[in-house]
Amino acid sequence: MFKGSIVALITPFDNGKVDESAFKSFVEWQIKEGTEGVVPCGTTGESPTMSHEEHMQVTEMCLEVAKGKVPVIAGAGSNSTDEAVMLTRHAAKAGADAALVVTPYYNKPTQEGLYRHFKAVNDAADIPIIIYNIPGRSIVDMSVDTMARLAKLANIAGVKDATCDLTRPMRTRLAAGPGFCQLSGEDGTAVPFLAGGGHGCISVTANVAPRLCADMHRAWRKGDLATVMKLQDRLMPLHDALFCESSPGPVKYAASLLNKCSPATRLPLCEIADESKEKVKSAMIGAGLLGID
Repeated sequence: MFKGSIVALITPFDNGKVDESAFKSFVEWQIKEGTEGVVPCGTTGESPTMSHEEHMQVTEMCLEVAKGKVPVIAGAGSNSTDEAVMLTRHAAKAGADAALVVTPYYNKPTQEGLYRHFKAVNDAADIPIIIYNIPGRSIVDMSVDTMARLAKLANIAGVKDATCDLTRPMRTRLAAGPGFCQLSGEDGTAVPFLAGGGHGCISVTANVAPRLCADMHRAWRKGDLATVMKLQDRLMPLHDALFCESSPGPVKYAASLLNKCSPATRLPLCEIADESKEKVKSAMIGAGLLGID
């Protein structure tokens, strides 16, 4: 079971290429700060703009640094089933602990199409599969019934739920059982998601506040609700600021303020606006992650 604060890793770039040293150092820092799992090559890592070679390279670099210390859930999604199968097989061969596979974007498959897509991935490689359900970006929402149907397959282990529907973890738990791993895909709803039966969060904010995010989840597991609420209040303005423009633009800018990487993204994402930079910087200061100039 995957649990706690799991970071959806950004991918640092330097002059348009993957910055290998910055990426490896970033993964090391995440582990030292208490992050409980890492996700390379998710959409926060700009996987749609990576070549297959880069995608595999980043997954392998992450495994090199993190394997044996924290679980690695390798991004392996695509709107092409054949491509998702290929990337999932690579994740399994490379030694990842699981693969994160997003619902196919743009195609708008039916519920039956979603089932067949994930069944094909399930059948292709012996590795736990986390379904990534994010209707806001993929335009399709996997129903609870389809999720429960998929949960019966051998390798379908859980869901990253970015629906913002806080009835979803409870209904999924009843339909798929308590052993089905439920991870929030929305930082701002992480605490109520846990209260509804969730097990953790695959987080954007953990890229720049790994210690605070990890501490919040550990406090939850201890039943220390006072600390949970204190940390949630501290983090909420940062959660909001990191989505003032399309992610990962704001979080990469925030990471650059910590000297962790360049803020560069790949087109069609571009440098965030000056107004957005001020929002991000102010939220970082408010969370105690930066000093006041």
